[in-house]
Amino acid sequence: MIRFNILLTLILVFFALALVTSQHKARSAFQMLEVEQERSRGLEIEHGQLELELSTLATPPRVEKIAREKLKMQLPQSFGKAVEVANPEKTNGNDGMQRRQP
Repeated sequence: MIRFNILLTLILVFFALALVTSQHKARSAFQMLEVEQERSRGLEIEHGQLELELSTLATPPRVEKIAREKLKMQLPQSFGKAVEVANPEKTNGNDGMQRRQP
């Protein structure tokens, strides 16, 4: 009977230690999860800020201003003028195919 009581006590101590260990691991994992969720929220905020900054930096007037001021670029002289291009389909004959004379 004494051996049986000692065996039960050892089993009880073993499972009590296992319970304490598993609770500790669960709490540690939950704490790490909260830390990573906070980090994720911070990265989402930073991503939104960077998208906003990118959209303001890539506006056509800003790009044109930088091109003019820093890169000394300018619009070509023919900008805004209509240029007529000869259409080979209208000048070659009936079906629009280009033909060579032998």
